[in-house]
Amino acid sequence: MKQTVSTMFWRCLPKKAISRLMGKFARHPLSRHLIPVYIRYFDIDLEPVRKPLHEFQNLLDFFVRELTPEARPIAAGDDVIVSPVDGTVSQAGQIEKGTLIQAKGVDYSLDQLLNDHPSFVRKLQGGQFLTIYLSPRDYHRIHMPVEGVIRECSYIPGELYPVNETGVNLFPGLFTINERIVSYIETQFGWMALVKVGATNVGSIKVEYDDNIVTNPDCKCAAFHKCYQSPQVLDKGAELGRFEFGSTVILLFEPKSIKWMISPEPGIKLKMGQAIAEAVKKKEDDRDASPHVDSP
Repeated sequence: MKQTVSTMFWRCLPKKAISRLMGKFARHPLSRHLIPVYIRYFDIDLEPVRKPLHEFQNLLDFFVRELTPEARPIAAGDDVIVSPVDGTVSQAGQIEKGTLIQAKGVDYSLDQLLNDHPSFVRKLQGGQFLTIYLSPRDYHRIHMPVEGVIRECSYIPGELYPVNETGVNLFPGLFTINERIVSYIETQFGWMALVKVGATNVGSIKVEYDDNIVTNPDCKCAAFHKCYQSPQVLDKGAELGRFEFGSTVILLFEPKSIKWMISPEPGIKLKMGQAIAEAVKKKEDDRDASPHVDSP
């Protein structure tokens, strides 16, 4: 009964409007006076923050704060894959029969997560996934886990349910329901996808390689997919995007393309730049043609 009431509450709540309102408030200069409250409430460590507290213009400016380079060293090695974010492992494992684990006893569809991108669904079937939750206290910028080329991108509109433990347990298929951006990246060990999932109070998701993608717009927006004619090459550790509050990222890898260097159990804390896996290079004759040829 309690779960039903909670579900109904979240379904009835005007989540998008609230998130837009929160985003506007967080951009207002007066919101900077709440920064000390935010720091105390979430117990945020200020030592690695790049600029002094008095230089932040508003609360959003602090949400997306930069850190000093030495605060998050990038693990060396061309074949070393690093965590793209600070956060907590929510789930990890193998993509089996086109499904991923959301929570114990709850699965969701890879096809729905990628919004019907059949060539990538085929390529990623049998591969590995890693879901990382970013809490409001975490560093909110997203970085490249390995050097790669941003070949394609999908924007999928959707809901903005919470993606914390409560939301994950309340809403089956949560990551296929919420708004999200998918970056498709060609790397030296094959293809991977990095999914950035929106959530309640996330004013927007930004990606560094495309300023034209706007999340949680005021008007209804259809899903779209882009194949970049002049794709960008980004180094490992380069900034890929950011959440304007906490949220979730999902890493998707091709089969036999990585070996874990950590034990990715739920609850494990990760820091951006930390080594998480070793890339397994494919032979040239094992590589498939670029999957964007039959993209939607």
